[in-house]
Parts: sequence; C-alpha cells; structure tokens
Amino acid sequence: MPASASLLDYVGECVPFARSVSGIQIRGDAWTWWAQAEGRYARGDTPAIGSVIVFAKTGKLPRGHVAVVSRIVDSRVVMVTHANWSRQNGERGHVEQDVTLTDVSPQGDWSAVKVWYRDNVGLGSSIYPVYGFIHARPVAVGTSPVRPAPELTASRPDYLGALIDAYR
Repeated sequence: MPASASLLDYVGECVPFARSVSGIQIRGDAWTWWAQAEGRYARGDTPAIGSVIVFAKTGKLPRGHVAVVSRIVDSRVVMVTHANWSRQNGERGHVEQDVTLTDVSPQGDWSAVKVWYRDNVGLGSSIYPVYGFIHARPVAVGTSPVRPAPELTASRPDYLGALIDAYR
C-alpha cells in the first residue's frame, strides 16, 4: 500500500491490509497468523484496539481471515476494519471501516463470531471460528508497542447501529 494512499482506498487481500494497518509483521495465509505470533506478539481472547482477530480456516474461509479491531462497543461486540470481506460494486477486496463483529461463543471467549455483511445489510448468519486476538505489542522486553494506523476508525462510528445489529 503506498505511503501516501488512504488505507480506506486499499483493494486487495486481508493479510497485507491487516499487516499494514496494525503494524504486526506476520506473513502468510491469515489462519497461520495465530501460530506464527506465538513468542513474537502478545495473544489472548480479549479484544483491544489495534489488535488483529484471527479467523480459523474453514470451508467458507479456506485461507482464514484477519481483521483489525477499531472500536470496543461492549464485552461481546467490537468494530473491526478489514479488507476483502463484503462485495462492493460486485467485487471483493475493498476496505470496510468499523464493521460490527459479535462474539457468539457460548463461553463469551471470542472463539466464535458473526460479522456484519454488506450484502445482508446486517450480521451474516454464518458463525466463524476464531483463534483469538494478536495484540500489537511484541513479547520481547524493551520493544516498543506498535501503533495502529490513524484511519483505523471513523471519527463517528455507529455504536448504536452495532448494538442493534448484535442484539436483534
């Protein structure tokens, strides 16, 4: 992604987008990020702004998916900014900012989520397994935390809309 371009103008795969926006320097298919982060970045099941949520490989997501947390709405609802999820003008790859993502796991541990899907104009019906969150702070002592891109979130995200989507 060119340095002068807005991250919202990006069109492409989720992995290079998440790497550029979060500062987490992992490569390869999205589903491999979880294992690759071990020993390099802090990981967990609690979202934080700028952390990357890692979706497992499934039939619908053969290479997994990664998205960057842009806002925390409540303990089971966050907003993410990601690329290559919904179709826009008939094509995939575009960035969506502050998209609702809801924890639907029975334990409330973010191991299963539903994602807002543009074509449905609401939460999709699919449930996706998730490994967890990779946090933008390296494990190594004395290493500076990574700062997420400033355009990660909008100046006025729709918190109310996110809650309505999540709890209807």
